Amino acid sequence: MIQLPKSKLPNVGTTIFSQMTQLANEHQAINLSQGFPDFPADAQLIALADEYMKKGFNQYAPLGGMLPLKERIAEKIENSHQAIYHPETEITITAGGTQAIFTTIATLVKEGDEVIIFEPAYDCYEPTVELFGGKVKRFKMKAPNYEIDWNIVKNLVTEKTKLIILNNPNNPSGKILREEDMQELIKIVKGTSIFILSDEVYENIVFDEKKHLSICKYPELKERSFLIASFGKLFHITGWKIGYCAAPKALTEEFRKVHQFNVFCVNTPLQLALADYMKDDSNYLYLSNFFQEKRDFLREGLRQTSFELLDCEGTYFQALKYDKISDKNDFDFAQELTIQHKVATIPFSSFYQDKMNENVIRLCFAKKTETLEKAIENLAKL
Repeated sequence: MIQLPKSKLPNVGTTIFSQMTQLANEHQAINLSQGFPDFPADAQLIALADEYMKKGFNQYAPLGGMLPLKERIAEKIENSHQAIYHPETEITITAGGTQAIFTTIATLVKEGDEVIIFEPAYDCYEPTVELFGGKVKRFKMKAPNYEIDWNIVKNLVTEKTKLIILNNPNNPSGKILREEDMQELIKIVKGTSIFILSDEVYENIVFDEKKHLSICKYPELKERSFLIASFGKLFHITGWKIGYCAAPKALTEEFRKVHQFNVFCVNTPLQLALADYMKDDSNYLYLSNFFQEKRDFLREGLRQTSFELLDCEGTYFQALKYDKISDKNDFDFAQELTIQHKVATIPFSSFYQDKMNENVIRLCFAKKTETLEKAIENLAKL
């Protein structure tokens, strides 16, 4: 019998998202766990994809991506954040945001390098750092405010610190970084060789007239940063798995060295469809209002329950504290909700390395109104 190789990720199993979706399917529960819409993408975008396939654009795209799409991205960034990226040399189309994150970490992190992350954290950061021999150092943001104490973060920095990973707006907490956060970050990295990975896939989903502050708005940060974004969140097409990385030319050159052996290139006709679709910025500028209506609908419906509604400033996730309802840990409570009350959620402990339990769960409200209505009805019975 062949001897299996020693696992490079011995502590990693099936993701919580897959687990809860499977449980939802087994028990015919409403799936508010995984972050994907249950409503269709715009028919115009689908038609554009079909058009480019029929026109014969079905072969490999260039390594960095199709130029028309990169030009639209550069325009979007300049209009939104007043920052300039050269389409040809500073923007790379990726197979989703997660691939861009993986490739950035692969580009930078070597054995013994330290990487600072902020928990609760998206689940791909830490395993990828470990794959390349890096060491993760964590700052825990805690309920109910999930704020950052930059004095503590400063003490995490050593001569081995290679990378700081930000997620803004943050999944799962829904919090956004403020001007004072960005200024504190500038102080920390000034005069160092620390790089920044800024995961901004929810940048266009920010509520209550708040502003998303992109890493690229700040020249002191832009010069050392990899800006990651995703069309899945922008256009309700998570299954297309198309995103991008924007970074200064020298960083992009190194990024593409890894990218070419990771996926090489991304779906050609879909890139061209997206390029055409983005010519009209109203196709994404409506998102904050669109999802705020869904957020407000869910929050209003849940006010009749004993859940504590935590702040949701961005993303399409609502965090709920349930300690007035149950004393079970969040994983057991999420299972109970799925099996007995037919609503699948994600336990917040999954976003902490030590599985810290704060009696908080996450709901996705990127759903049809009737889906949210049924979920509210079920949760109101608790």
